[in-house]
Amino acid sequence: MAPPRATSAAVRLTNVIRSARGGATVLPLPEGEGWGEGQARAGFHSCSKTVLQPGRRRNRCTGQRPVAWIILEPNMPKPRIVSLLPACTEIVCALGLGRRLVGRSHECDFPTSVRRLPVCTAPKIKPESTSADIDREVKALSQQALSLYDVDCEQLRALKPDILLTQAQCAVCAVSHEEVEAAVAGWTDGRPRLISWSPSRLEEFWSELARVGDLLGVAGSARELVRELKGRVADVIVKSVQVTRRPSVACIEWVEPLMAAGNWVPELVELAGGKNLFGEPGKHSPWLDWNALRERNPEVLVVMPCGMDLARTERELPALTSRLGWSKLRAVKSNNVYLTDGNAYFNRPGPRLVESLEILGEILQPGYFSFGHEGRAWRRFSA
Repeated sequence: MAPPRATSAAVRLTNVIRSARGGATVLPLPEGEGWGEGQARAGFHSCSKTVLQPGRRRNRCTGQRPVAWIILEPNMPKPRIVSLLPACTEIVCALGLGRRLVGRSHECDFPTSVRRLPVCTAPKIKPESTSADIDREVKALSQQALSLYDVDCEQLRALKPDILLTQAQCAVCAVSHEEVEAAVAGWTDGRPRLISWSPSRLEEFWSELARVGDLLGVAGSARELVRELKGRVADVIVKSVQVTRRPSVACIEWVEPLMAAGNWVPELVELAGGKNLFGEPGKHSPWLDWNALRERNPEVLVVMPCGMDLARTERELPALTSRLGWSKLRAVKSNNVYLTDGNAYFNRPGPRLVESLEILGEILQPGYFSFGHEGRAWRRFSA
């Protein structure tokens, strides 16, 4: 039996219509829905049309993984959503609620369609400054007990959101839950519901995604998205457990002063076939002493500065390469220093964490993994 024809209304709300036989017709999400046709969708691949039968993990028409489907749920709510965290913006779109977004933070930039939305926050520091200058500005504001961001309260009020998505994990990375609470405290009518997103480990990411999906009224869509993302993680694990040699790895989240990557990154390193040297799963990223790095002498260095893309990361490298003993590190001598787009992947606890795992797989175990991320999301650094 052929899958039922999707109505235009259904296509606007979802990119999947389940057939009577249990398969699913995958339709490209229209431009403006949050994920334009042909756009990377949180790392998922898209095609014009295909049918997924139960148990099939590959896209019949391309041989690639299918787009994760979104279930069209009865009485789907239509809240006005403002997301003040890039990861939340990606999640909202991945859950099929892109049309419900009415505002964003200054850092929300993916998918590209969200860039047209009104911006509700601004940084007090200069994002274009060097790593060392940014660190000095952050510490100066923190010592005065001042926020690192401005919230445009007038813009926020004008957007009349029903839901505000924020975070309570790191006051340096984005506007905090407390700051958002203060911004709406004086609203006497139409006060929005605040939903905070703060996973620090991979397991928390799955449970938080399910929780937020339920709060947004799309619990079924969230379950399907979790299932798809977990499936991709499982694909990596199946191969990484076969690895016979795991290189020692140092992941650098800030170059001046030096900081190692924490939270979910140590887990991703281990799942990708490496041995993480610095930072603990579920804990904040720690400061890293240069002499400690030299002493542990990692076989692989992965540089993923918070908030910096691939080009910006390369511009910041002199802060590392000019350090005493740089050329004597094993990773440098063996040409195993890698630059990544930390801003898009490793720094954001959103759907693209799975792509972050794949990137590490390509870097640490190239004989086992090849997902096509090289050049776009990471590249080898040659002095």
